[in-house]
Amino acid sequence: MDIILCVTGSIAAVEAVKLARELRRQGANIKCFMSDGACNIIHPYAMEFATGDDVILELTGEIEHVKYANVDLILVAPATANVISKFACKIADNPINALLIAALGYGTPIVMVPSMDLSMYRAIKYNMEKLTQEGVIFVPPRMEEGKAKFPHLDDIVLTVLRETSTKNLRGKKVLVSAGGTYEALDPVRGICNLSSGKMGLELAKEAFIQGADVTLLGANLSLRVPSCIGMVNVISAAEMFDKVQELIEDFDVFISAAAVADFKPEYSETKIPSSKEKILKLEPNPKIIDSVKTLNPNIYLVGFKAEYDVSEDELIESAREQMERSGADLVVANDLAVEGFGSNKIRPILVYDRVEKLPRMGKRELSRIIIQVVSQNL
Repeated sequence: MDIILCVTGSIAAVEAVKLARELRRQGANIKCFMSDGACNIIHPYAMEFATGDDVILELTGEIEHVKYANVDLILVAPATANVISKFACKIADNPINALLIAALGYGTPIVMVPSMDLSMYRAIKYNMEKLTQEGVIFVPPRMEEGKAKFPHLDDIVLTVLRETSTKNLRGKKVLVSAGGTYEALDPVRGICNLSSGKMGLELAKEAFIQGADVTLLGANLSLRVPSCIGMVNVISAAEMFDKVQELIEDFDVFISAAAVADFKPEYSETKIPSSKEKILKLEPNPKIIDSVKTLNPNIYLVGFKAEYDVSEDELIESAREQMERSGADLVVANDLAVEGFGSNKIRPILVYDRVEKLPRMGKRELSRIIIQVVSQNL
């Protein structure tokens, strides 16, 4: 993946070093163009360190604006009002704008990250709309303190990965549930589990990278969800069940990765006294995954089945029982005694038209495998 990173004269240029390093961690080769304004904020040596390559500051006989225009992606981060407006008018009076015009002619994907005062951001709205119509992708800024600020790195990186991916889920709508539900005992106490939501979030990110329109149905998530992913918050299993019923008809894929409480306690309207013994009566919650195919028979359904300290055969059998009961197309089974809630690792078994026993791996790596299976079978 060859990316040209253009750094312009916003104070957010200080973030470009971290951005370049993160893109390299994702496997990208980075070449940097810097404007004169950017060089007044950070030294070109900083970007040379971050990219591992020389920085382009001016055009020479090597016609750098053409030489580097036909790559996998051009990223302008930060993008000032000046560079955006000149590009909208196709003015090529500096190396970066000359590069952008050449790249547009080649059909190279262009991503811009506006960073400026809010008044300026409003003033160039027409220019951004014009470029959007021409195929330029804008990463929305963070609107804080009267400024259109540089977004979180995750938002930029995910957009870059999406624009350079095969987009196997282009045009598809994917709903992912994540986190752990909370079942209230009284106004201040409740029963919950230790699910972090990491697996569901990684699946949502990977589906987005592959071109899908993604919504995350999050139960009590403490993780930051990138702004490019739609977010619906719920607390209890009942709330999640209601939201699934409300939303499911509009989606092509549902990945049920949340740890939904199997039981709920009797609810007390007042705080239960702590001085007395209390016996809890638990009632079963509805099985959300079992209702999905009834509501949307054509949806591709992915379930997760967690057990504790069982044999592989027992784990596979439990996954098959879930498939038969719910009509799931794929079930991801794992033993929480091997890797518990909150871990970054998992040792999964995929059960669909065959059984795949996978080695212990990171949840991001597993998300890629799962999304690949989904895209191949849609």
